[in-house]
Amino acid sequence: MKVVLSIAGSDCSGGAGIQADLKTFEAFGVFGCTVLTVLTAQNTTGVKSISTVEPSFVKEQLEMVFADFEVSAIKIGMLFSKEIINTVREFIKDLDIPIVLDPVFISKAGSMLLSDDAILNMKLLFDYVTILTPNQFEAKALFDYEDNNIEVIEEIRKLKCATIVKNHYENDKSIDTLYFDGKIRKYETPYIKSENTHGTGCSFSSAIAANLALGKNLDESIDISNKFIYQAIKNAPNLGKGKGPIAHKKGFECLNIE
Repeated sequence: MKVVLSIAGSDCSGGAGIQADLKTFEAFGVFGCTVLTVLTAQNTTGVKSISTVEPSFVKEQLEMVFADFEVSAIKIGMLFSKEIINTVREFIKDLDIPIVLDPVFISKAGSMLLSDDAILNMKLLFDYVTILTPNQFEAKALFDYEDNNIEVIEEIRKLKCATIVKNHYENDKSIDTLYFDGKIRKYETPYIKSENTHGTGCSFSSAIAANLALGKNLDESIDISNKFIYQAIKNAPNLGKGKGPIAHKKGFECLNIE
């Protein structure tokens, strides 16, 4: 069984963060390990408070996981502070495995999930990861991104890593745009008007990591993950009073893949 590591924050309501990553890993049949970076008091309506983990303890968690497991891929989510970002960068910089970075800035309920001084430090991770998975707002903060801005697109295409910008809506389609190896590719699924989107970004990036660990190439991993999220939203259990969680197990079952 392949082992995939999530470096991310905890969501006590179970729909996003580490909890969503573990549910995604389980759905795809890989074993999930975790390194906690922050604890959050949150639910589907928003984040009430955040408690950060000491960077030295983040490092100890990383060391213990790698001392005991052969990790096949990593998903990185909420890091929150520049100190934690620096700690993670020092650990991953010499690794030779797929790494998926979801540069978490803002929750779907509108809560800020990155300290103000950490955005520049986040960019220092880019040389050491396989793919970035920002949404439109995160891409705007990182690159001043607009999908018709040629200069910005050229900047993104020059990165060592691939970048997929999520959640552009057009003609009843949800479109994710991949910039990689000098090329642009779009992944489309039918747009679902749904309030059940809590943790979709976390689950999308962890699904990519799981599929890369299973030996799929980047294009296959993105395509499967994109369809997985569509089915997980479509079959969501309608829980909570805000942005409800998705159905990870059902989302995978509806893919009809082994």
